[in-house]
Amino acid sequence: MSAPQVNIVLPARRPLWQRLGTLPMFSHYNRLVVLVLACNMAVLVYGIKVGQWWSTAGVNLPMLSALVVANLSLAILIRQQYLINLLFWLATRAPTTWPLAVRRSLAKVYHFGGLHSGGAMAAIAWFALLFGSMIWQRLEGPGGVSLTLIWLSGGLLGLLLLVAVMAMPTLRGRFHNAFERTHRFAGWAALAMFWAMTLVSAREQDRAAALIDVLAQSASFWMLLLVTMSIALPWLRLRKVPVSLVRPSSHAVIVRLEHHTPFAGSATAISRNPLWEWHSFANIPTPGKEGFRLIISRAGDWTGAFIEQAPTHVWVKGITTAGVAHIETLFKSVVYIATGSGIGPVLPHLLARQVPIRLIWSTRSPRATYGDSLVDEILEAQPDALIWDTDVSGKPDLLTLAYAAVQSFGAEAVICISNQRLTERVVEEMEARGIPAYGAIWDS
Repeated sequence: MSAPQVNIVLPARRPLWQRLGTLPMFSHYNRLVVLVLACNMAVLVYGIKVGQWWSTAGVNLPMLSALVVANLSLAILIRQQYLINLLFWLATRAPTTWPLAVRRSLAKVYHFGGLHSGGAMAAIAWFALLFGSMIWQRLEGPGGVSLTLIWLSGGLLGLLLLVAVMAMPTLRGRFHNAFERTHRFAGWAALAMFWAMTLVSAREQDRAAALIDVLAQSASFWMLLLVTMSIALPWLRLRKVPVSLVRPSSHAVIVRLEHHTPFAGSATAISRNPLWEWHSFANIPTPGKEGFRLIISRAGDWTGAFIEQAPTHVWVKGITTAGVAHIETLFKSVVYIATGSGIGPVLPHLLARQVPIRLIWSTRSPRATYGDSLVDEILEAQPDALIWDTDVSGKPDLLTLAYAAVQSFGAEAVICISNQRLTERVVEEMEARGIPAYGAIWDS
C-alpha cells in the first residue's frame, strides 16, 4: 500500500469546441431541465395563440390546473423507486458491443433528476399563472371563482415556493436537514391542499352533477391519485429491522442487515427517527451470502451519533434503489476512484466481478480505520488494487492516477465515489480529455 511511482503526464484538455457538451452547464441533468421547460413554453405559446386560454369569455382554468398536475406528476413520479430501478434497468440493457458514444450517454441515466427539477419549476410557474388567472376572473372575468378556492391556491403556492427555495443548491447544502424536512412535511401539506383544491374545484365546476362523476371525468384527479399512491408506497413498506455493528475505529462502523439481500449497485435509506431524518448508504452484498453491509463513516452529527451510540435497530422504507455505480455494466472495463468511505459503493462491484475493474482507493490509515478484514477482502477480490494511505504518503494526485490507470488498464470509463468537490473535478477533468467519467451529482 505504499505510494507508487507514476511516470505519466496528464495531457492537455481538448479544445473547448470539442468538449462543450461535457461542461457542467451542458450536463445531461441541465439538458433535461431545459427540455421540460422548452416543452412547457411551447404549450404556453399554443395556449395564447391557438387555444385562446385567456379571452374576454374567461380563462381556461381546468387546462391550467391540468398542466400544473401534469408537471407536478412528472416531478414526483420520476423520483419513485420502482421507476428509478426501471430506468437503470433499461439503460443498462445495451450490450458492450454497441458504440462507446451511445453507451457513455446511456450511462448518464442517473441525471434523471433533471426531469424532477424541470417538472417542479414548470409546475410552480403554471400554478402562479393559474393563481393570477383565478384572481383576475374573480375580480373582472365573467363567472367568479370562490374565495375558498383562491385562499387554498394562495396557501398552496406559498408552500410550493417554500419547497423550491429550500431546494436551491446553496441552501440545500447548508441546511440539509431543514431541506429534507421541508420537502417532506411541506410536500405532504401541499398534497393535502391539492386534494382540497381538486374537490372544491370539481364541486364548483358542476353543482348539479354528482361529485364522483365530475372527478371520474377529470384527468387531474386520476393523476393526483397516482401521485398520492406513489408517495405513500414507500411508507407502506416502512419497517424496523435489527442490525449488528462492528466498529473498527472511532471514525467508521460497519452495519450488517439480514432482512433481505439487495443487488450490487443499489442503496438503502435508513433512519433512527423515520419522520425526521433519512440517510442513504450503498449496499454491500456478498455473493452467496444472505443479507448485506453498510459502511458509515463520521461525516456529521447524525453519523457521529450513530457511531457513538450504536443502535440495535434501524428503520427502512421502500425498496433498494439503483445508484450511479450501477452503470458499470455498460462498459468493458472500469477504473474506480474512491476516497474514504466511498469504498462502500465500490466493494459490492469488486465482489460481484461483473466487469473488469481497477481500483484506486485513497484513505487515511485504511486498516486502522476500516479494519483488517475489510482491507483483506478488497485485496482478495482485486490484488492489483492501489490503496493509498494518506497518513503515510500524503494526498495523491488522483487525476494523474486515474488517467494512468485508464491507459495501463485500457479502461473505457472512470467512476468516482468521493466528496462533491473531488467528484466533480475528477469527472470534469477526465471528460475534458475524452474519457467517459461518472459520479454522484448531489441533486437530492
